[in-house]
Amino acid sequence: MLKLRLKRNGRKRQPAYRLVIMESTTRRNGRPVDEVGYYNPITKESYFNKEKIVKWLSYGVQPTETVFQLLKKSNLIEI
Repeated sequence: MLKLRLKRNGRKRQPAYRLVIMESTTRRNGRPVDEVGYYNPITKESYFNKEKIVKWLSYGVQPTETVFQLLKKSNLIEI
């Protein structure tokens, strides 16, 4: 099952995350199927490629809870 989740990068105590499509059994920093954005929790900077995210969600990809909250906050997902 494919998941829309965060992949950590950055230095120690300075996290930055990429928003990626991965198999649910892949380790956190494994090879993604596709990269669809990034999020920096320190500066609150984020970028989400709306076209790619909508495309993957239409294919049935499930976002994790954290990613779901980020997408909801940026008005990409409506409930």
